[in-house]
Amino acid sequence: MTESKPNDYKSDVKPIWCPGCGDYAVLTALMRAFAQLGTPREMIAIASGIGCSSRFPAFLNTYGIHGIHGRALPLATGTKLGRPELTVVAVGGDGDGFSIGGGHIPHAARRNVDITYIVMDNSIYGMTKGQPSPTSPEGIVSKAAPYGSQERPLNPVLLALAYDTSFVARCFSGKLKEMVNVLVEALQHPGFSLIQVLSPCVTFYNTYEHYREITQPLPDAHDPGDRLAAMALAMETATQYLGVFYRDTSRPLYSQRFEEVQTRAPKATLEDIFKRMIV
Repeated sequence: MTESKPNDYKSDVKPIWCPGCGDYAVLTALMRAFAQLGTPREMIAIASGIGCSSRFPAFLNTYGIHGIHGRALPLATGTKLGRPELTVVAVGGDGDGFSIGGGHIPHAARRNVDITYIVMDNSIYGMTKGQPSPTSPEGIVSKAAPYGSQERPLNPVLLALAYDTSFVARCFSGKLKEMVNVLVEALQHPGFSLIQVLSPCVTFYNTYEHYREITQPLPDAHDPGDRLAAMALAMETATQYLGVFYRDTSRPLYSQRFEEVQTRAPKATLEDIFKRMIV
C-alpha cells in the first residue's frame, strides 16, 4: 500500500464552486479517503455527467471523464468492465443522478457493478439557476416555480434500498470526518455503492442550518445487514439519518459474471457473429 497524502490527488485546476458550497467538503473527503486507502492516482477513474458537482474530475489528479447529462453510471460501468483493476467512482448531483440519469441506478444495482456512486444532493438545480430538482421539498418557491413546486420529492436512500443496492449510505457535507469514514468503507465494498451526500447550495437553497437540526447518526442498534430495517429508517423524514443503512457483501460482482461468460462463450470471428444474426 502506497503512503499518500490527500493533496497528492489534487489537480492544478481550482474549483469554481460558490464559496461555502457543500461540494468542497465532498472533494476533500474523497481525497482523504483515497489517501487513507493508499490508492495510487493512476489506479483511479472518476466519471461524471453534467452539473456543478459533475466538474469533479477536473479537480482531481486522476483519470477522469466529464461526460454528458445523466450518463455517469454508464461511463463508470464501461470503465470498470474494461479495466476491472481500477477504483472507479461516479459523481454527480441530484438533478443529474435522479432525473435524467435516474433510470441507470436500478440497473447498476441489479448488476452489482463494483463502482462507488456519490450523489451530491442540494435539492435544487444550482448550475441552471435554481429550478426545483427531483429532491426539492414540495412547495419550494424558486424562479422556475414562483407559486411553489407541486411535486413530491424522491427519497434517494429508499429508492436505492428498493433496488437492492448492495451498499447504501447517507452523509452530510457539514460532517467531514464521518463522511470520510463512509467513503472509505464504500470504496472498499465489493459491489455497487450509492452514497447520498446532503450538500447544500449556498446560492439558491442554503440548507446548512436545516440539516444541522434534522440530521443524526443511525441508531447504534441498527444492523446494516437488515434491509427492511434500513428501509424503515429511510422512510423517516422528520429525521435524516446519517451513516451506512445497508451492506451486502455476499453477492457476486458483475465483472466476475462477465468474465465467466467470456470463458464459456465460443471464440467467434466477426463474420461468425453476423451469420448468427441473420435469420
